[in-house]
Amino acid sequence: MKSAVAYIRVSTDDQANEGVSLDAQEAKIKAWALLNDYTLDQVFVDAGLSGGRADNRPGLQAALQAACKTGAALVVYSLSRLARSTRDTIAISERLDKAGGDLISLSEKLDTSSASGKMIFRLMAVLSEFERDQISERTKMALGYKKSCGERVGTIPYGYDLDTDGVSLVPNEIEQQTIWIIQELRARGLSLRAIATELQNQGRPTKKGNPKWTHTSVKSILERVA
Repeated sequence: MKSAVAYIRVSTDDQANEGVSLDAQEAKIKAWALLNDYTLDQVFVDAGLSGGRADNRPGLQAALQAACKTGAALVVYSLSRLARSTRDTIAISERLDKAGGDLISLSEKLDTSSASGKMIFRLMAVLSEFERDQISERTKMALGYKKSCGERVGTIPYGYDLDTDGVSLVPNEIEQQTIWIIQELRARGLSLRAIATELQNQGRPTKKGNPKWTHTSVKSILERVA
């Protein structure tokens, strides 16, 4: 029988509610191995980790090492569990290929043990990244529109308070005055640290009411209002 290594991952508890929990992924991979005459040697897990990068997930690195060592197939529930970028996905596939292993994704029905499987895999990886970019683009547009309408986007920015409707932002007079002072001091050539010290000397509070200012908080305000 051929050997296989499983890799499963979730980044948030919400994903468990969407049917791709760790247990669900493992069960599907075990069923696949049984039906396709594969021996599932090991199951590697990354729980609560983002798929943004492949090099900062110890479970994935261990799974790749195990698969490459024996020339086994690396089996994942879907490409989204494996990596978020085309570069990482292709790099993983090529690393396995050089070691005599294969990459198998159940959701996309991809198997790189054949030439056609490799071609489809590369196409799917590109399309998957394209779809994520589109979602990101639409999200940014929606957030930009909300911001232009004066609605709350994420944390409440310095200079504003949340209105009674729980959605809109209203100017905070004291904080708006502080922003003007920060801009004036910067225009005079003061450094970020000098501005932070001056704000502390004037007793002007930060958003959280803390009297201590840092140069990074001053920089953040300047960048936002630029």
